[in-house]
Amino acid sequence: MIKINEAIIVEGKYDKSKLASLVDAVIIVTNGFGIFKDREKLELIRYYARKTGIIIMTDSDSAGQKIRGYIKGAVHDGRIINVYIPDVFGKEKRKEKPSAEGKLGVEGISSKQIAEAFERAGITSSERTFKSDITPLTLYELGLSGGENSRELRKSLQKSLDLPELMSASSLTEVLNTMMTAEELAERVAALKGECNGI
Repeated sequence: MIKINEAIIVEGKYDKSKLASLVDAVIIVTNGFGIFKDREKLELIRYYARKTGIIIMTDSDSAGQKIRGYIKGAVHDGRIINVYIPDVFGKEKRKEKPSAEGKLGVEGISSKQIAEAFERAGITSSERTFKSDITPLTLYELGLSGGENSRELRKSLQKSLDLPELMSASSLTEVLNTMMTAEELAERVAALKGECNGI
């Protein structure tokens, strides 16, 4: 398992599932061309570009290149690393027929080819100094979700951490796991509650 600090951008859930078995990293799915209309996800990608850098790993077909180009054009600050998978012709097992261009996507190529693609881009493993232990339940217990004033408290937390405003509770959980432990989150939320007695 390779530990990677940067967030990895892929096209679909099957790509994410393939990568999740090989790397320990935040993996964001564009849902194909869905990213063109998804403001929240784009803000999340911009955030990661500024904070940790992003790795764009779309398929090698023309649709993948279009999505890659769109993300590169939409991210104005931060670091972008392009990882290109090789052109491998064939058909994914779960599909009835090959893609329009007959190329395998991220989900279809071998683990060895994925590792080599990372190496070509100069991406090496990094050690995290803490274990991610923030879950949706953590957010609920701290009053960040499911409560009367959860939305306001979440917004205060996001602002204090310089996170985009447009974030769902699940996106927030994923991001917080790259930043701190559950204990550190609890301390920060307690401080915010102290500052905003109305919450």
